[in-house]
Amino acid sequence: MLYRLKKSGYQAYLVGGGVRDLLLGREPKDFDVATDATPEQVKAVFRNCRLIGRRFRLAHVRFGREIIEVATFRSADFGKAEQSANGMVLDDNLYGTIEEDALRRDFTINALYYNIADFSVIDYSTGMADLETGLLRLLGDPETRYREDPVRMLRAVRFAAKLGFNIEPATEAPIHHLGHLLEDIPPARLFEEVLKLFISGYAVSTFEKMRHYDLFAWLFPQTEEALSHEEHEFPLTLVLKGLENTDRRLAQEKPVTQAFLFAVLLWEPLRRMAEELERTQGLPPYAAIQQAAGLVIERQVQRVSIPRRFTTPMREIWGLQPRFHNTKGKRPARLLAHPRFRAAYDFLLLRAEAGEADPELATWWTRYQESQGLDPTGGNKPAAGRRRRRRRPRKRPAPK
Repeated sequence: MLYRLKKSGYQAYLVGGGVRDLLLGREPKDFDVATDATPEQVKAVFRNCRLIGRRFRLAHVRFGREIIEVATFRSADFGKAEQSANGMVLDDNLYGTIEEDALRRDFTINALYYNIADFSVIDYSTGMADLETGLLRLLGDPETRYREDPVRMLRAVRFAAKLGFNIEPATEAPIHHLGHLLEDIPPARLFEEVLKLFISGYAVSTFEKMRHYDLFAWLFPQTEEALSHEEHEFPLTLVLKGLENTDRRLAQEKPVTQAFLFAVLLWEPLRRMAEELERTQGLPPYAAIQQAAGLVIERQVQRVSIPRRFTTPMREIWGLQPRFHNTKGKRPARLLAHPRFRAAYDFLLLRAEAGEADPELATWWTRYQESQGLDPTGGNKPAAGRRRRRRRPRKRPAPK
């Protein structure tokens, strides 16, 4: 791709996280390209190209299942960019040189350019030195940069957790008092950022840093308020164990269900609200959970938009929790047949491990699955030593 852009008369460099990770000996998740070609010129070179973005126009070039993001060098002339009253950049489609583009990037370690002409790394700031010392430093005045795009505070925390870097003091200081700027970010964009924060393999460290810098409260205010009550330890324990489970599954290259993650993060405010509804309105547990779920989700999506494809299974995972107490008669078999049983059972185990649910109840359901020839640790598979009988095919009558 770089060679094709060069052949077409444009400058083109690998830039950003891909270069950073290669220099750190890590496997890059993706690669970004910076060029002096405009998005329209990139699209003219690559037929498999799609232009996206309104605040800053980008080109996405698809190669099979891979998408390479191509950005045009940005101008350093901040005065011409459209900004809000808080200083957030609303329209940044101003193009410049590679030197200007380097100074417009967020962190020094992300402003490194790989040049295919001589296989060198171009560094216009202190990126290489910061990589060696493990320091995360913003380019430019930190408060100004955060006001231009408050999501940079989340990126600072994410990179610090992922790379194990320290945040440079001047870069760190404004984060403590600028979290409120996240209220101006569209909830849909914050949803994507939350996935990057907690489904990158470093969820526990990220969560702890988010709370340290008072940023978590601006994304999950109901959860933060619930966690601030210290009469019980299990709410925080449940969240931490849920995040540990997410990190462990990612390390083992197992799939992670986003709905389960959000169900964990929002369980404590939901549990508290459901108990309040039971106490004040006399609702049975299932009805209280369903009503509380609607209210908790409605409030949450005002900050972080959670698509319905996730909120529906979240409600089912929550709603099945009271049904685990019904262990008599045919009710266990009916619950076992529920399509969301496996996720709800895992959630019950998590609650029991955190001390919020009865461990004996969790043990009973584990043994019940084993008695049905199922493996509680691997979904609906026959347990070792037991085999399901195969149905014999019906014999068709011989043709006359």
